[in-house]
Amino acid sequence: MEKRLNGKTAIVTGSNRGIGKAIAGRLAAEGARVVLCARDEKLLQQAVSEIGSSGGAAAAVAVDLRKPDAGARVADFAKSTYGQIDIVVNNAGATKRGEFVELSDADWEDGFALKFFGAMRLTRAAWPHLKASSGSLVNISGAGGRMPGPHFAIGGSVNAALLSFTKAMADVGIRDGVQVNAINPGNVRTGRYIQRLEQVAKEHGIDTAAAEKKIVSGANVTRIGEPDEIAALVAFVVSPEGRFLQGALIDMDGGATKVI
Repeated sequence: MEKRLNGKTAIVTGSNRGIGKAIAGRLAAEGARVVLCARDEKLLQQAVSEIGSSGGAAAAVAVDLRKPDAGARVADFAKSTYGQIDIVVNNAGATKRGEFVELSDADWEDGFALKFFGAMRLTRAAWPHLKASSGSLVNISGAGGRMPGPHFAIGGSVNAALLSFTKAMADVGIRDGVQVNAINPGNVRTGRYIQRLEQVAKEHGIDTAAAEKKIVSGANVTRIGEPDEIAALVAFVVSPEGRFLQGALIDMDGGATKVI
């Protein structure tokens, strides 16, 4: 693989599993030194070990990005470990699904605390370093930000806020020389998706293969995505070839987004 990111340092949040782990692995394979962060230290160290076994460079810091000081801690760790910050990928964040009237204030607060405020605070802490390195910021939002649904009120709202934040920071980035974009994944084969798949199978008394066909048909999409596909897109966006992208909200969702 061509190492398009040699000499770069990347922070990837929520990188102990799923999409975030795939992104961290791909950026490391492209030559970047990667700082992984999430809450589960054991899973983080496993991910770091896997990257090292493949010849990459990685370090991890276990933090709860819902905490007000977490973003600064991650940025400080990256700077002290590798001396610079060139890429930030805000990927962390899971929101509760369910009927609106059954969602509590705490559910809403938790959804925004991690995915939106966690991303905002890390961006604020890392911005001076990204400005110094003419770096790149990628926010992993989600198709629900543009295609909200009745059981995704929190997620759709948080994702929409993150997309608006992306556009605002893209204008700041033009002034400061920082590339800013967002990627909206649709259904991707993560642990969370597998749980939903098994729930659908149980509810309808069918196997998981049939349940997946039902999900794909119901969403009117081509198929379920893979974490490595999102990772490959991130790697392109932050590479020299993707540098003309600025303020782009990129849908990678198998056709789930039906609006212009």
